[in-house]
Amino acid sequence: MAASPVEYTIGGVKIHFPCKAYPSQLAMMNSIIRGLNSGQHCLLESPTGSGKSLALLCSALGWQRAQFGESDLTDTKETSVHEIKPLYWFFWYIAQNYVTVYNAKNLMCCVSVPLPKESQPQKQSIASRLSEKFQASLSSDREKDDDFQPDRKRIRTAEHKVVFHTCIYCCTFILDLLCITFKGSTYHFLFLSICFFFSIQSTETCSLCPCASTKDSTKDKDRDGKKNIPKIFFGTRTHKQITQIAHELKRTVYSGVPMSILSSRDHTCVNPEVAPHFNRNERCKELLEGKDGRSCRYYHGVQRMRDQYTLQHVHGLNKAWDIEDLVALGRRLRSCSYYAARELRQEASIIFCPYNYLLDPMIRESMEIDLAGQILVLDEAHNIEDCARESASFTLDHNSLLMSKDELDGMVNSNIRRSKHEPLRDFCYSLINWIQESQGLMSERGYESACKVWSGKDILGIFHSLGITAATFGILKQNLAAVLEKEERNGLVNGKEDMVQIPTISSTTSTVLKGLFMVLDFLYRDNCRFSEDYRVALQKSYEWTKQVPPDVPDAQGFIVRPWRRQRQGVSVKKEVLKLSFWCLNPAVAFSDLSGSVQSIVLTSGTLSPMGSFSSELGVKFSIQLEANHVINKSQVWVGTVGAGPQGRKLCATFQHTETYAFQDEVGALLLHVCQVVAKGVLCFLPSYKMLDKLRDRWTKTGLWEKLEQQKAVITEPRGGGKGDFDDLLQTYYDAIKYCDDRDGALLIAVCRGKVSEGLDFTDDNARAVVTIGIPFPNIKDLQVELKMKYNDQHCKSRGLLPGHRWYEIQAYRALNQALGRCIRHRNDWGALILVDDRYRNNPNKYITGLSKWVRQLVQHHDTFGNAMQSLVAFSQVQQKMMVAPADTQSPSSTLSSPNSHLPATVEGQGLSKASEAQTPSSSDKPFWTTMDFYAIVRSNSLMPIFLLCKRRNSILFYLYNKN
Repeated sequence: MAASPVEYTIGGVKIHFPCKAYPSQLAMMNSIIRGLNSGQHCLLESPTGSGKSLALLCSALGWQRAQFGESDLTDTKETSVHEIKPLYWFFWYIAQNYVTVYNAKNLMCCVSVPLPKESQPQKQSIASRLSEKFQASLSSDREKDDDFQPDRKRIRTAEHKVVFHTCIYCCTFILDLLCITFKGSTYHFLFLSICFFFSIQSTETCSLCPCASTKDSTKDKDRDGKKNIPKIFFGTRTHKQITQIAHELKRTVYSGVPMSILSSRDHTCVNPEVAPHFNRNERCKELLEGKDGRSCRYYHGVQRMRDQYTLQHVHGLNKAWDIEDLVALGRRLRSCSYYAARELRQEASIIFCPYNYLLDPMIRESMEIDLAGQILVLDEAHNIEDCARESASFTLDHNSLLMSKDELDGMVNSNIRRSKHEPLRDFCYSLINWIQESQGLMSERGYESACKVWSGKDILGIFHSLGITAATFGILKQNLAAVLEKEERNGLVNGKEDMVQIPTISSTTSTVLKGLFMVLDFLYRDNCRFSEDYRVALQKSYEWTKQVPPDVPDAQGFIVRPWRRQRQGVSVKKEVLKLSFWCLNPAVAFSDLSGSVQSIVLTSGTLSPMGSFSSELGVKFSIQLEANHVINKSQVWVGTVGAGPQGRKLCATFQHTETYAFQDEVGALLLHVCQVVAKGVLCFLPSYKMLDKLRDRWTKTGLWEKLEQQKAVITEPRGGGKGDFDDLLQTYYDAIKYCDDRDGALLIAVCRGKVSEGLDFTDDNARAVVTIGIPFPNIKDLQVELKMKYNDQHCKSRGLLPGHRWYEIQAYRALNQALGRCIRHRNDWGALILVDDRYRNNPNKYITGLSKWVRQLVQHHDTFGNAMQSLVAFSQVQQKMMVAPADTQSPSSTLSSPNSHLPATVEGQGLSKASEAQTPSSSDKPFWTTMDFYAIVRSNSLMPIFLLCKRRNSILFYLYNKN
């Protein structure tokens, strides 16, 4: 039996919650409402599995709904009757405004629009730019055909402007539905023909029908003095977490809120010519630019799903959807889901995306994201400091800079926008010459590596000597913006004069210059106030690459190519030179956000110590919360183990992990845990390097085979694609669900990896989490070393954590994230096994960094035998409780129904239901009762009615269910 929804009033805002909320959820919602009401920033920590996401969604969306006010809510109620009958509402709206929809003679849309007092040019939407080249090629033919000309006999009064155009929304809204309905019948070809005709017409949209831009209407509301309601930008760390959030949103009464999900082409591209390739971005841009005479037919079909109304009422996504739902719909409609999501953002009340989309200025610019006055919610924000630093940093490969210089040189020599490309080329020349001169200043650092580091102020002085100052940099930015603009000029095509597009630089060169200019913009901003926050490092290293031997001609000039097996590439050591602009202060990137957004809400299960966030991000978090967990103490076993089965001490420092004794003892410990704990076991290691060493050692000693006899053993891959990783997880889940000859599965992963953050291992998928050692960052990493020195330098003046303290915090946040994979909801249970002797020997130092709810439950075990006895007793008690009847209706459960990932309506069934919803009830007054219409009706169960108006000589299509 599902839990009944509950309504809470917090801070004067009504919040509809799908069930009775936990105290931690009420505390979170109270803090969020306070922050949104006062425009303050919130820093909220709530343990994983305590219903944090549900509290975030309901409170933020409830507050947003309250901002619309009574008048807007009244308008929504008035139109809600017609929203469930899209076609009826559409024609009713058209009739009320005396608009002729389909002209029978010209098959065009004639709209009578009052003339505005002031006409202002507006930016074209994506849909209005569709098929421009294709339409241009047909324009000459249309002029010769009188049937495609507007009816010039129609004359309106002076106060009205007559616009003749085809509204793609209105056509596809009905005709796509008709094509699906009558597929296979004699009418199918007729409707397909009409669809094709409308698809090649002007894509300008009507201003009086539902396809009118919400963006324009929002501007009109602002001009009328109505309140501008902020959007909610909901950022998470990974795309996988967005899917989980969407499933949570589907459980609430806010599931029908207009929404969008911004994602990369890697996740959303549906073009079979682009999606299988690794360089999807470049291939997509080539198709959109029309190179080689080809284009993307999916991009030209984006209007089929580009607005919220069509998405919800025509295509069935009337409840919260995720990326997979949109991609599946894009494949079915042959429409680009990537650009559709960007168009849906205009009307959306809440926008989901990975939070680097919001922090990275380059991504914000490319995605056209404007955060001014909006609400910014960042979930799983424990990594926000690292993400903010990375978004304001840039690393440049020397070879990429050389290729960019060559391409700009080619543009200059070809006299293509010479005055714009030449300064950019000279900039690259100056930078290349300086890098070559600076190689002599590099000092050795480790094996086959060298580096040289400058401060931001030093770099500004060096750039000044190269002729790059704040003034000249402004000119360079203008030149870059100019060369990236598309422009056409007169030229000869096949001997005929035509418009030819001016070539532009490649996306690779554009990325190099944009990245350089992004960090230079931060360095020169506000009289160079961020210059001290940067370190510039020139690094030299070596890598092994495969090189295929070239073809060598013989004495007669013939090329004799050896067999393929003899033509394998040889390994060649190659020098790699990189120039890195590292931002050591996350407040640099956050400065763009904190001053423009209305409110920032940071949440995670591992934010402690919370005081460091304010100093690191440069943001004052007036509202802070550290909530308790919702589970009972008996549901989780937390213990530290400092010795293995043979009694050897286990201290996972670098010196000990290299020994065979440590590796064998850890392997024996893990085997015992797998024998004691049933179903799923997760083991987290500090690094991939340790994972490789342990796997090699255990394979040689035979321990790996013993582990595989007990459980299916799976290791986290270092790289690989998204599909490969999903298949690996599915293998793990299947091994637990269908454990035939083995008792579940063991997943060996790495802290800070894909498995440790953002994934749910609910119930049997993780009955135990074993962590080996403490995952400190690599102390020998140059960037880590510079960050520690930076914090030591500014800890007193800016309130930053000292370098060594910052270093420890990074380890414990990664450790807490790994531990949080186990307990995912109120009725879940599991064991947290922390393997390292340092926890027991120095608890004041190594236990205080753990999350509050874990820290309170830690028990230290002197011997390995005592720990296993306690763990066996705990597991037996919990398994007995599982057999007894239990309350399975957990309000904060992250589990959804088995079919929660499916779309709201199934193709075929959804069409029938949508058609039934569109049928007007007998109580409604059809608009044709007041006009003189003839109805031509067929006897099909689901049939079109062709309404022929005698006065206007127009045809209206309408779907009517006879039953």
